[in-house]
Amino acid sequence: MAKRAADPSEVLREAARAYADVDEGMSCSQTSFKVRGKAFLFVGEQGGRFKAMFKLDDSLDQAESLAADAPKDVQVGKNGWVTARFTTEQPMAARVWKKWLKESYALAAG
Repeated sequence: MAKRAADPSEVLREAARAYADVDEGMSCSQTSFKVRGKAFLFVGEQGGRFKAMFKLDDSLDQAESLAADAPKDVQVGKNGWVTARFTTEQPMAARVWKKWLKESYALAAG
């Protein structure tokens, strides 16, 4: 039996769970993470890829630049929500998701 590839979104989930006062739940088919009732991360599988949504402010310029370079992988939506799509073979860069997760959590915990 072939070994199943590791879920590249699990590292994001683990990092989100490590923050203080985090509630984990489900929203549609995505795992949601909230602090004080405010969402800061949605993550899950969608269309054969993985998807993570972060609420950003200071990093929006970075997200817009990444979106311009790779529009199928990064989209900047309304109200500062940024969607990143990735695969097991091409996971999201750790330096990016760690920065975005920290910022997203801080905005929600505000």
